[in-house]
Amino acid sequence: MGQNSYISEFINLITTRGYIHQATNLEGLDKRCESRPITAYIGFDCTADSLHVGSLVQIMMLRQLQNTGHKPIVLMGGGTTKIGDPSGKDEARPLLSDQDIANNKAGILKIFEKYLRFGDNPSDAIMIDNIDWLEPLSYIRFLRDYGSHFSINRMLSMDSVKSRLDREQNLSFLEFNYAILQAYDFMELRRRYGCELQMGGSDQWGNIVTGIDLTRRVDNQETFGITSPLITTASGAKMGKSANGAIWLNKERLSSFDFWQFWRNTEDADVEKFLKLFTELPLEEIKRLSKLRGSDVNDAKIILANEVTKLCHGAENAAVAAKTASDTFNSKIMSEGLPQLNVSVKQLDTFSVFDAFVQLGLADSKGAVRRLIKGGGAKLNNQPIVDEEIILNVDDFGELKKIQLSAGKKRHAILNLIK
Repeated sequence: MGQNSYISEFINLITTRGYIHQATNLEGLDKRCESRPITAYIGFDCTADSLHVGSLVQIMMLRQLQNTGHKPIVLMGGGTTKIGDPSGKDEARPLLSDQDIANNKAGILKIFEKYLRFGDNPSDAIMIDNIDWLEPLSYIRFLRDYGSHFSINRMLSMDSVKSRLDREQNLSFLEFNYAILQAYDFMELRRRYGCELQMGGSDQWGNIVTGIDLTRRVDNQETFGITSPLITTASGAKMGKSANGAIWLNKERLSSFDFWQFWRNTEDADVEKFLKLFTELPLEEIKRLSKLRGSDVNDAKIILANEVTKLCHGAENAAVAAKTASDTFNSKIMSEGLPQLNVSVKQLDTFSVFDAFVQLGLADSKGAVRRLIKGGGAKLNNQPIVDEEIILNVDDFGELKKIQLSAGKKRHAILNLIK
Protein backbone atom coordinates (compact mmCIF):
# COMPACT_ATOMS: atom_id res chain seq x y z
CA MET A 1 0.00 0.00 0.00
CA GLY A 2 1.14 3.53 -0.68
CA GLN A 3 1.66 5.99 2.11
CA ASN A 4 -1.69 7.69 1.66
CA SER A 5 -3.79 4.67 0.65
CA TYR A 6 -4.76 3.48 4.13
CA ILE A 7 -8.47 3.68 4.80
CA SER A 8 -8.48 4.12 8.58
CA GLU A 9 -7.69 7.44 10.19
CA PHE A 10 -5.37 5.89 12.77
CA ILE A 11 -3.13 3.91 10.41
CA ASN A 12 -3.03 6.76 7.92
CA LEU A 13 -2.04 9.22 10.67
CA ILE A 14 0.74 7.15 12.27
CA THR A 15 2.11 6.26 8.83
CA THR A 16 2.29 9.80 7.48
CA ARG A 17 3.81 11.14 10.70
CA GLY A 18 6.54 8.49 10.85
CA TYR A 19 5.52 6.34 13.83
CA ILE A 20 5.80 2.94 12.15
CA HIS A 21 9.01 0.90 11.89
CA GLN A 22 7.60 -2.62 11.52
CA ALA A 23 4.10 -4.05 11.52
CA THR A 24 2.32 -7.38 11.17
CA ASN A 25 -0.44 -7.48 8.54
CA LEU A 26 -0.85 -3.71 8.46
CA GLU A 27 -3.49 -3.96 5.72
CA GLY A 28 -5.62 -6.27 7.87
CA LEU A 29 -5.23 -4.00 10.88
CA ASP A 30 -6.13 -1.00 8.73
CA LYS A 31 -9.41 -2.64 7.70
CA ARG A 32 -10.21 -3.57 11.29
CA CYS A 33 -9.54 -0.01 12.51
CA GLU A 34 -11.84 1.33 9.82
CA SER A 35 -14.66 -1.12 10.57
CA ARG A 36 -14.83 -0.49 14.35
CA PRO A 37 -12.91 0.92 17.31
CA ILE A 38 -10.12 -1.36 18.50
CA THR A 39 -8.27 -1.70 21.79
CA ALA A 40 -4.47 -1.49 21.83
CA TYR A 41 -1.79 -1.50 24.50
CA ILE A 42 1.78 -0.62 25.26
CA GLY A 43 3.61 -1.97 28.30
CA PHE A 44 5.82 0.10 30.57
CA ASP A 45 7.91 -1.46 33.33
CA CYS A 46 8.09 0.37 36.64
CA THR A 47 11.88 0.78 36.78
CA ALA A 48 11.81 4.49 37.75
CA ASP A 49 9.28 6.99 39.06
CA SER A 50 9.23 8.75 35.70
CA LEU A 51 9.54 7.86 32.04
CA HIS A 52 11.92 9.85 29.86
CA VAL A 53 11.86 11.22 26.34
CA GLY A 54 12.87 7.81 25.00
CA SER A 55 9.30 6.64 25.77
CA LEU A 56 7.59 9.68 24.28
CA VAL A 57 7.01 8.16 20.83
CA GLN A 58 5.08 5.30 22.42
CA ILE A 59 3.10 7.71 24.61
CA MET A 60 2.20 9.78 21.55
CA MET A 61 1.12 6.62 19.69
CA LEU A 62 -1.38 5.88 22.45
CA ARG A 63 -2.58 9.49 22.30
CA GLN A 64 -3.01 9.33 18.52
CA LEU A 65 -4.87 6.03 18.95
CA GLN A 66 -7.32 7.65 21.37
CA ASN A 67 -7.64 10.82 19.26
CA THR A 68 -8.85 8.68 16.35
CA GLY A 69 -11.57 6.97 18.39
CA HIS A 70 -9.84 3.83 19.67
CA LYS A 71 -9.20 2.61 23.24
CA PRO A 72 -5.69 2.68 24.77
CA ILE A 73 -4.50 0.39 27.53
CA VAL A 74 -1.48 1.46 29.54
CA LEU A 75 -0.06 -1.76 30.93
CA MET A 76 2.10 -1.31 33.99
CA GLY A 77 4.67 -4.06 34.40
CA GLY A 78 4.34 -4.65 38.13
CA GLY A 79 5.03 -8.31 37.42
CA THR A 80 7.56 -8.11 34.59
CA THR A 81 9.54 -5.43 36.42
CA LYS A 82 10.45 -8.21 38.85
CA ILE A 83 11.98 -10.16 35.95
CA GLY A 84 13.77 -7.53 33.86
CA ASP A 85 13.62 -7.02 30.10
CA PRO A 86 16.97 -7.93 28.49
CA SER A 87 16.15 -5.88 25.35
CA GLY A 88 18.88 -3.33 24.71
CA LYS A 89 20.59 -4.09 28.01
CA ASP A 90 24.17 -5.20 28.57
CA GLU A 91 23.44 -6.69 31.97
CA ALA A 92 20.57 -7.59 34.26
CA ARG A 93 18.92 -4.62 35.90
CA PRO A 94 18.68 -4.45 39.70
CA LEU A 95 15.59 -6.03 41.21
CA LEU A 96 13.21 -3.64 42.98
CA SER A 97 11.09 -4.10 46.08
CA ASP A 98 7.29 -4.14 45.92
CA GLN A 99 7.22 -0.67 47.51
CA ASP A 100 9.69 0.72 44.95
CA ILE A 101 7.56 -0.66 42.13
CA ALA A 102 4.38 0.86 43.63
CA ASN A 103 6.06 4.27 44.01
CA ASN A 104 7.35 4.16 40.45
CA LYS A 105 3.93 3.18 39.12
CA ALA A 106 2.35 6.20 40.86
CA GLY A 107 4.92 8.54 39.30
CA ILE A 108 4.35 7.13 35.81
CA LEU A 109 0.56 7.50 36.14
CA LYS A 110 1.02 11.27 36.53
CA ILE A 111 2.56 11.41 33.06
CA PHE A 112 -0.21 9.50 31.31
CA GLU A 113 -2.91 11.64 32.90
CA LYS A 114 -1.53 14.53 30.84
CA TYR A 115 -1.54 12.70 27.52
CA LEU A 116 -4.59 10.44 27.77
CA ARG A 117 -8.21 10.70 28.87
CA PHE A 118 -9.03 8.07 31.50
CA GLY A 119 -12.55 6.97 32.39
CA ASP A 120 -15.39 4.57 31.63
CA ASN A 121 -16.37 5.72 28.14
CA PRO A 122 -15.64 3.43 25.17
CA SER A 123 -12.47 5.23 24.05
CA ASP A 124 -11.26 6.22 27.52
CA ALA A 125 -7.88 4.85 28.51
CA ILE A 126 -7.39 2.35 31.29
CA MET A 127 -4.25 1.58 33.27
CA ILE A 128 -3.83 -1.97 34.51
CA ASP A 129 -1.00 -4.00 36.02
CA ASN A 130 0.18 -7.38 34.81
CA ILE A 131 0.90 -8.40 38.40
CA ASP A 132 -2.85 -9.17 38.55
CA TRP A 133 -2.48 -12.28 36.40
CA LEU A 134 1.24 -13.04 36.55
CA GLU A 135 1.62 -13.40 40.29
CA PRO A 136 -1.12 -16.05 40.73
CA LEU A 137 0.36 -18.26 37.98
CA SER A 138 1.21 -21.81 38.97
CA TYR A 139 4.60 -22.70 37.52
CA ILE A 140 3.82 -26.36 36.73
CA ARG A 141 0.43 -25.55 35.25
CA PHE A 142 1.87 -22.65 33.22
CA LEU A 143 4.59 -24.88 31.76
CA ARG A 144 2.09 -27.61 30.94
CA ASP A 145 -0.44 -25.28 29.31
CA TYR A 146 1.90 -22.96 27.42
CA GLY A 147 5.48 -24.22 27.46
CA SER A 148 5.11 -26.31 24.31
CA HIS A 149 4.14 -23.19 22.32
CA PHE A 150 7.52 -21.49 22.80
CA SER A 151 10.44 -22.52 20.62
CA ILE A 152 13.86 -22.21 22.27
CA ASN A 153 15.40 -22.06 18.80
CA ARG A 154 13.29 -19.05 17.92
CA MET A 155 13.85 -17.34 21.25
CA LEU A 156 17.62 -17.69 20.89
CA SER A 157 17.42 -15.86 17.57
CA MET A 158 15.58 -12.85 19.06
CA ASP A 159 17.72 -9.71 19.02
CA SER A 160 17.33 -9.11 22.76
CA VAL A 161 18.78 -12.56 23.48
CA LYS A 162 21.16 -13.00 20.56
CA SER A 163 22.98 -9.69 21.11
CA ARG A 164 23.77 -10.60 24.73
CA LEU A 165 24.99 -14.07 23.77
CA ASP A 166 27.05 -12.75 20.85
CA ARG A 167 28.84 -10.39 23.23
CA GLU A 168 29.32 -13.30 25.64
CA GLN A 169 27.52 -11.36 28.34
CA ASN A 170 25.56 -13.26 30.94
CA LEU A 171 21.85 -13.76 30.30
CA SER A 172 20.11 -15.30 33.29
CA PHE A 173 17.23 -17.74 33.06
CA LEU A 174 15.20 -15.10 34.91
CA GLU A 175 15.60 -12.62 32.05
CA PHE A 176 15.13 -15.33 29.44
CA ASN A 177 11.57 -15.72 30.73
CA TYR A 178 10.71 -12.09 30.01
CA ALA A 179 9.58 -12.67 26.41
CA ILE A 180 7.37 -15.56 27.55
CA LEU A 181 5.63 -13.41 30.16
CA GLN A 182 5.16 -10.49 27.72
CA ALA A 183 3.62 -12.91 25.24
CA TYR A 184 1.29 -14.16 27.94
CA ASP A 185 0.35 -10.54 28.75
CA PHE A 186 -0.87 -9.99 25.20
CA MET A 187 -2.97 -13.15 25.21
CA GLU A 188 -4.43 -12.27 28.61
CA LEU A 189 -5.26 -8.71 27.51
CA ARG A 190 -7.09 -10.05 24.47
CA ARG A 191 -9.08 -12.41 26.66
CA ARG A 192 -9.93 -9.83 29.34
CA TYR A 193 -10.32 -6.63 27.31
CA GLY A 194 -10.55 -7.67 23.65
CA CYS A 195 -7.14 -6.09 23.01
CA GLU A 196 -6.08 -6.71 19.41
CA LEU A 197 -2.94 -4.61 18.99
CA GLN A 198 0.33 -4.32 20.86
CA MET A 199 2.66 -1.42 20.10
CA GLY A 200 6.17 -0.76 21.33
CA GLY A 201 9.68 0.35 20.50
CA SER A 202 11.69 -1.37 17.79
CA ASP A 203 13.52 -3.48 20.39
CA GLN A 204 10.18 -5.10 21.31
CA TRP A 205 9.54 -6.68 17.90
CA GLY A 206 10.53 -10.20 18.95
CA ASN A 207 8.48 -10.05 22.14
CA ILE A 208 5.42 -8.71 20.30
CA VAL A 209 5.57 -11.34 17.56
CA THR A 210 5.92 -14.05 20.22
CA GLY A 211 2.70 -12.83 21.83
CA ILE A 212 0.88 -12.79 18.50
CA ASP A 213 2.04 -16.34 17.83
CA LEU A 214 0.97 -17.58 21.28
CA THR A 215 -2.51 -16.03 20.92
CA ARG A 216 -2.94 -17.65 17.53
CA ARG A 217 -1.76 -21.07 18.75
CA VAL A 218 -3.76 -21.16 22.00
CA ASP A 219 -6.90 -19.13 21.25
CA ASN A 220 -6.94 -19.27 17.44
CA GLN A 221 -7.28 -15.46 17.34
CA GLU A 222 -5.47 -12.97 15.12
CA THR A 223 -3.78 -10.06 16.84
CA PHE A 224 -1.49 -7.37 15.49
CA GLY A 225 1.79 -5.66 16.29
CA ILE A 226 3.41 -2.33 15.45
CA THR A 227 6.83 -1.07 16.46
CA SER A 228 8.11 2.48 16.27
CA PRO A 229 11.58 3.37 14.97
CA LEU A 230 14.48 3.94 17.34
CA ILE A 231 14.72 7.73 17.46
CA THR A 232 18.22 9.08 17.06
CA THR A 233 19.31 12.64 16.46
CA ALA A 234 20.84 13.77 13.18
CA SER A 235 24.28 13.47 14.77
CA GLY A 236 23.58 9.84 15.69
CA ALA A 237 22.98 10.24 19.43
CA LYS A 238 20.25 8.21 21.11
CA MET A 239 17.11 10.22 21.73
CA GLY A 240 16.39 11.12 25.34
CA LYS A 241 19.89 11.70 26.59
CA SER A 242 21.70 14.97 27.15
CA ALA A 243 25.04 16.01 28.61
CA ASN A 244 23.28 16.29 31.97
CA GLY A 245 21.54 12.91 31.81
CA ALA A 246 18.09 11.63 30.87
CA ILE A 247 15.35 14.02 29.79
CA TRP A 248 12.67 12.99 32.26
CA LEU A 249 8.96 13.69 31.68
CA ASN A 250 8.05 14.37 35.32
CA LYS A 251 8.76 17.91 36.50
CA GLU A 252 9.99 16.52 39.84
CA ARG A 253 12.86 14.98 37.89
CA LEU A 254 13.42 17.75 35.33
CA SER A 255 12.13 21.32 35.39
CA SER A 256 9.76 22.61 32.73
CA PHE A 257 12.42 25.09 31.63
CA ASP A 258 15.12 22.43 31.16
CA PHE A 259 12.60 20.28 29.30
CA TRP A 260 11.68 23.22 27.04
CA GLN A 261 15.34 24.04 26.47
CA PHE A 262 16.08 20.46 25.39
CA TRP A 263 13.61 20.80 22.51
CA ARG A 264 14.76 24.35 21.71
CA ASN A 265 18.26 22.94 21.18
CA THR A 266 17.09 20.40 18.59
CA GLU A 267 19.45 20.00 15.64
CA ASP A 268 18.24 21.72 12.46
CA ALA A 269 17.94 18.43 10.56
CA ASP A 270 15.64 16.95 13.24
CA VAL A 271 13.05 19.72 13.46
CA GLU A 272 10.61 18.34 10.88
CA LYS A 273 10.80 14.77 12.22
CA PHE A 274 10.29 15.88 15.82
CA LEU A 275 7.38 18.17 14.92
CA LYS A 276 5.64 15.19 13.28
CA LEU A 277 6.28 12.76 16.13
CA PHE A 278 6.00 14.90 19.25
CA THR A 279 3.42 17.58 18.40
CA GLU A 280 -0.07 17.65 16.94
CA LEU A 281 0.53 20.53 14.56
CA PRO A 282 -1.07 19.97 11.13
CA LEU A 283 1.26 18.50 8.51
CA GLU A 284 0.83 21.57 6.32
CA GLU A 285 2.13 23.80 9.11
CA ILE A 286 5.01 21.40 9.74
CA LYS A 287 5.85 21.48 6.04
CA ARG A 288 6.01 25.28 6.16
CA LEU A 289 8.20 25.30 9.26
CA SER A 290 10.54 22.67 7.81
CA LYS A 291 11.38 24.99 4.93
CA LEU A 292 12.83 27.65 7.22
CA ARG A 293 16.57 28.09 6.86
CA GLY A 294 19.38 29.93 8.58
CA SER A 295 18.50 31.71 11.80
CA ASP A 296 14.80 31.50 10.90
CA VAL A 297 14.84 27.79 11.79
CA ASN A 298 15.04 28.96 15.40
CA ASP A 299 11.41 30.06 15.09
CA ALA A 300 10.49 26.46 14.28
CA LYS A 301 12.52 25.20 17.23
CA ILE A 302 10.72 27.56 19.60
CA ILE A 303 7.36 26.33 18.28
CA LEU A 304 8.55 22.74 18.74
CA ALA A 305 9.63 23.44 22.31
CA ASN A 306 6.36 25.23 23.09
CA GLU A 307 4.14 22.50 21.65
CA VAL A 308 5.94 19.55 23.26
CA THR A 309 6.13 21.30 26.64
CA LYS A 310 2.42 22.19 26.48
CA LEU A 311 1.54 18.52 26.17
CA CYS A 312 3.90 17.36 28.91
CA HIS A 313 3.81 20.22 31.42
CA GLY A 314 0.77 22.30 30.44
CA ALA A 315 0.35 25.56 28.54
CA GLU A 316 1.15 27.77 31.54
CA ASN A 317 4.49 26.08 32.27
CA ALA A 318 5.37 26.14 28.57
CA ALA A 319 4.71 29.89 28.41
CA VAL A 320 6.80 30.51 31.53
CA ALA A 321 9.67 28.43 30.12
CA ALA A 322 9.57 30.29 26.80
CA LYS A 323 9.51 33.65 28.56
CA THR A 324 12.40 32.67 30.83
CA ALA A 325 14.42 31.62 27.80
CA SER A 326 13.59 34.87 26.03
CA ASP A 327 14.55 36.95 29.07
CA THR A 328 17.81 35.02 29.39
CA PHE A 329 18.54 35.59 25.72
CA ASN A 330 17.78 39.27 26.04
CA SER A 331 20.10 39.50 29.03
CA LYS A 332 22.85 37.94 26.94
CA ILE A 333 22.19 40.35 24.08
CA MET A 334 22.63 43.26 26.50
CA SER A 335 26.27 42.39 27.04
CA GLU A 336 26.93 42.52 23.30
CA GLY A 337 26.54 46.30 23.04
CA LEU A 338 23.42 46.48 20.91
CA PRO A 339 21.64 49.81 20.31
CA GLN A 340 19.34 50.64 23.22
CA LEU A 341 16.47 53.00 23.87
CA ASN A 342 14.68 53.81 27.12
CA VAL A 343 10.93 54.26 27.27
CA SER A 344 8.91 55.09 30.38
CA VAL A 345 5.72 53.39 31.53
CA LYS A 346 3.81 56.63 30.88
CA GLN A 347 5.14 56.81 27.30
CA LEU A 348 3.75 53.37 26.40
CA ASP A 349 0.27 54.82 25.79
CA THR A 350 1.55 56.84 22.83
CA PHE A 351 4.75 54.95 21.91
CA SER A 352 4.24 52.58 18.96
CA VAL A 353 6.33 49.78 17.50
CA PHE A 354 6.90 52.11 14.52
CA ASP A 355 8.43 54.70 16.86
CA ALA A 356 10.65 52.09 18.45
CA PHE A 357 12.03 50.76 15.15
CA VAL A 358 12.73 54.23 13.76
CA GLN A 359 14.29 55.67 16.94
CA LEU A 360 16.48 52.56 17.39
CA GLY A 361 17.74 52.89 13.81
CA LEU A 362 16.25 49.59 12.67
CA ALA A 363 14.24 51.36 9.96
CA ASP A 364 14.39 54.73 8.21
CA SER A 365 10.68 55.47 8.36
CA LYS A 366 7.34 54.15 9.52
CA GLY A 367 6.67 53.02 5.96
CA ALA A 368 9.84 50.93 6.08
CA VAL A 369 8.65 49.39 9.36
CA ARG A 370 5.32 48.56 7.75
CA ARG A 371 7.11 46.79 4.87
CA LEU A 372 9.25 44.86 7.38
CA ILE A 373 6.13 43.66 9.18
CA LYS A 374 4.42 42.59 5.95
CA GLY A 375 7.55 40.71 4.90
CA GLY A 376 7.87 38.91 8.23
CA GLY A 377 11.20 40.58 9.03
CA ALA A 378 10.08 42.61 12.05
CA LYS A 379 10.33 40.63 15.27
CA LEU A 380 9.65 41.20 18.93
CA ASN A 381 11.61 38.85 21.22
CA ASN A 382 12.29 36.61 18.20
CA GLN A 383 8.57 36.30 17.33
CA PRO A 384 7.34 37.83 14.06
CA ILE A 385 5.16 40.91 14.47
CA VAL A 386 1.98 40.22 12.49
CA ASP A 387 -0.22 43.09 13.67
CA GLU A 388 0.69 46.61 12.58
CA GLU A 389 -1.55 47.97 15.31
CA ILE A 390 0.29 46.18 18.11
CA ILE A 391 0.46 48.16 21.34
CA LEU A 392 3.34 47.51 23.72
CA ASN A 393 2.43 46.94 27.34
CA VAL A 394 4.37 46.42 30.55
CA ASP A 395 3.99 42.61 30.40
CA ASP A 396 5.87 42.48 27.07
CA PHE A 397 9.04 43.60 28.83
CA GLY A 398 9.18 40.70 31.29
CA GLU A 399 11.10 40.62 34.54
CA LEU A 400 14.21 42.11 32.94
CA LYS A 401 12.19 45.12 31.72
CA LYS A 402 13.60 44.68 28.22
CA ILE A 403 12.34 43.90 24.75
CA GLN A 404 14.49 42.75 21.86
CA LEU A 405 13.44 44.17 18.50
CA SER A 406 14.86 42.75 15.28
CA ALA A 407 14.86 43.83 11.64
CA GLY A 408 15.74 40.80 9.55
CA LYS A 409 18.22 38.21 10.75
CA LYS A 410 21.17 40.35 11.79
CA ARG A 411 19.96 43.72 13.06
CA HIS A 412 18.83 43.80 16.71
CA ALA A 413 18.23 46.44 19.37
CA ILE A 414 17.03 46.66 22.94
CA LEU A 415 14.07 48.64 24.28
CA ASN A 416 14.35 49.26 28.04
CA LEU A 417 11.37 50.03 30.24
CA ILE A 418 12.03 52.64 32.92
CA LYS A 419 9.80 54.27 35.54
